[in-house]
Amino acid sequence: MVKSFLMLCVAAGALGVAGCSGMAEDMKQHRGETVGTAGGAVAGGAVGSAVTGGSTLGTIGGAAIGGVVGNRVGEDYDKKHPR
Repeated sequence: MVKSFLMLCVAAGALGVAGCSGMAEDMKQHRGETVGTAGGAVAGGAVGSAVTGGSTLGTIGGAAIGGVVGNRVGEDYDKKHPR
């Protein structure tokens, strides 16, 4: 069971990296939004889980809110630092 889960995580990570390597040039200009959204979702999920004692709803809600906030911060960063 653990071995299957580990293999699934490795495969998902490899697909994620491969998907980013072929990004179109216009997508690279929005890298701050992408990083902000992903980072915000991870941080928000962790905070939501901690605050609600590991509740699934709290984790998902925190990830959603964190993703939105991270996206806005990344969008602002992209505007201030054009490529």
